[in-house]
Amino acid sequence: MAFPFMEAVVGFMILVYLFETYLDVRQHIALKLTTLPRPLVGVISQEKFEKSRAYSLDKSYFHFVHGFVTIIMDSVILYFGILPWFWKRSGEFLVYAGLNAENEILHTLAFLAGVMFWSQITDLPFSLYSTFVIEAHHGFNKQTIWLFFRDMIKGIALAIVIGPPIVAAIIIIVQKGGPYLAIYLWAFMLVVSLVMMTLYPILIAPLFNKFTPLPEGDLRNKIEKLASSLKFPLKKLFVVDGSTRSSHSNAYMYGFFKNKRIVLYDTLIQQILTLLQFGGYTLVRNSKDLFQSFGFDTQPVLIGLIIFQHTVMPLQHVVNFLLNLVSRAFEFQADAFAKKLGYPAHLRAALIKLQEENLSAMNTDPWYSAYHYSHPPLVERLAAMDEPDKKTD
Repeated sequence: MAFPFMEAVVGFMILVYLFETYLDVRQHIALKLTTLPRPLVGVISQEKFEKSRAYSLDKSYFHFVHGFVTIIMDSVILYFGILPWFWKRSGEFLVYAGLNAENEILHTLAFLAGVMFWSQITDLPFSLYSTFVIEAHHGFNKQTIWLFFRDMIKGIALAIVIGPPIVAAIIIIVQKGGPYLAIYLWAFMLVVSLVMMTLYPILIAPLFNKFTPLPEGDLRNKIEKLASSLKFPLKKLFVVDGSTRSSHSNAYMYGFFKNKRIVLYDTLIQQILTLLQFGGYTLVRNSKDLFQSFGFDTQPVLIGLIIFQHTVMPLQHVVNFLLNLVSRAFEFQADAFAKKLGYPAHLRAALIKLQEENLSAMNTDPWYSAYHYSHPPLVERLAAMDEPDKKTD
């Protein structure tokens, strides 16, 4: 008797959902606390705390509903064989359109087009509610319904332009890769990642936002002076019109090598993991029982990747948790570095300001934040900044 791979995958998905829901409940209880954490008393105003609490609770209620609907849909799709049914329907559509359904690239693209359409339809109500109800109610949403749908259409158009060549290349590599399949796939995805990292800020991001050089003035001079003192190869400074969509505050940098050392390190970790995953995929690719367990009588490349992603889900959750730990360690190191440069008061004020303006959660459950957060909560960052002073005293 063949091992019930599909039932095992669905069962694990439900277990993960139950575990994460338990963490969500813990966080929800923390959000309902009516008092500020002791380190933030006198630092965050009561008015900002109440607004933050209301905003976080609204998002928490929404997350419970969205998460429940998502796990139901995903479980039904896998358990009742919707994937193989839709794969066959996409092949029939190709025949109806006068195309060759035996061509795996065309078949895969037709399948993905249907999946993208389904995803857009099912996710649209949640996106609209999140943007135009929750975000708008708490004063963050700045975009019009026209801008919302324009961004969505642009995203679909980009997927149509960029997706097919990448999908076709992956299928060809898998079909002709032989014993070095994992290395070829890893090398191809590494090149794609580097190309996209290069093109995104130059060609893709400007399709959605307007980037203008930061005007000459005190702020620009201070940033350039700080970068120069650290021998940081700063090339350009831009202001992005994020306010046309949201009043949330944020900032980021991009580039290679010295421009973005930490991100490059994280990218290398991801690429190593990708190599290991592709190595595991070669085992899935050759497992006929695994495909049959999910209702497939053939072994399409894309379906193999989808099945593999579900079968390695336990590893992915562990890896994501470890990457969060690494990211949090980097944040603490960055804070310590800022303090070493003599900017502890400036950093402290900036972190508090961001927390207030974004109405971020003031009370966080330690289990929830350890599992989900790539950045430490404000209370932990402030405590870490104060710790060396205490030791010195």
